[in-house]
Amino acid sequence: MSQITNNLIGVRQRLELAALAAQREPEDIQLVAVSKTFPARAIEEAMHAGQTAFGENYVQEAVDKIKLLAKLRPWLEWHFIGPLQSNKTKEVAEHFDWVHSVDRLKIAERLSDQRGQFPDLGALQLCVQVNVSEEDSKSGVPLAQVEELCNAIAQLPHLILRGLMAIPAPNLDPKAQLAAFGLLRECFFTIQAKHFTEVGYEFFDTLSMGMSDDMEAAIAQGSTMVRVGRSIFGERNKVTK
Repeated sequence: MSQITNNLIGVRQRLELAALAAQREPEDIQLVAVSKTFPARAIEEAMHAGQTAFGENYVQEAVDKIKLLAKLRPWLEWHFIGPLQSNKTKEVAEHFDWVHSVDRLKIAERLSDQRGQFPDLGALQLCVQVNVSEEDSKSGVPLAQVEELCNAIAQLPHLILRGLMAIPAPNLDPKAQLAAFGLLRECFFTIQAKHFTEVGYEFFDTLSMGMSDDMEAAIAQGSTMVRVGRSIFGERNKVTK
């Protein structure tokens, strides 16, 4: 058994145990394997172990791998999870299924316009990134502005507003992790309860939160999608974006 396969088994066991501890169904939580900086062969290896959803942070690196793995495209789901600049939106609109990191209306508008140029692809699934820790250096819209941005995005064509994403400040204290994820959970359910009958909110069902060091706390707070890289692929080397 390969190391990646063995690691995936371990992560899936962690996910299942965390879900059961939270009295949730494990199948209600999707595992996104964060493959940034790792080669296409590592993704193939993970796919042979049953993994189909992969997260990437760097546009050019990701597009190169998506093209290399074109023959597997029908079985793979690609998630863009990194900061997104305006000059990179077209490549993301053309190649990805999900974008987790939208924190400006301008980016959403560009993705909407550019996704419309590829009608065979269908709508792009989108999450709004929230800066729950209020870090100056981190991407994400402030909690007070989340609903306004969601309302604007919900009106755009070629996009489906799916929910919220956050990357809280690193903290190994489980109580601090729970508190940070609790802020996103509260924001999500407030928006969902207020707008669930409105056009554009039909599929608002996703809480993208939790990574290698805090996935248990995220699942306890209702995460429906965890983004795990190091615990699957190992330590990564820095690459040029």
